[in-house]
Amino acid sequence: MEWDCWRTPAGRRPELRLKTIFDGVQELIAEFAPDAVVLEESFVGVDARTALSVGQARGAVMVAAADAGVECAEYAPARVKQTVCGYGRAEKAQVQRMVMAILGLKQPPTPHHAADALAVAICHALAPPLLKIA
Repeated sequence: MEWDCWRTPAGRRPELRLKTIFDGVQELIAEFAPDAVVLEESFVGVDARTALSVGQARGAVMVAAADAGVECAEYAPARVKQTVCGYGRAEKAQVQRMVMAILGLKQPPTPHHAADALAVAICHALAPPLLKIA
């Protein structure tokens, strides 16, 4: 099993950072031919600038999936935590440990973003069939 995340320099122009994500998602879809691309619904916290950046990154992922003809599904953070940990307000470290246990990993997935992405994938895999098409 493999996982990773894209890192783009903070000083790089935003459109180039988004293109890195778009291209990366397209490459993954071409390599693995998934049935779906799943995302965690955005959490809009105090920082509007961060929320905007996350929204743009999510958009790049969704357009890459649409371009490849792959459907997208979204899950609320609390639903992901409930599915993976049995508690909708679980801490990030708890999610990381449960992802490790569910997938039989020898070490916890790092960074936390990778563990979160794996948790969303687990949530989708365990979702009832009718929920997946909603």
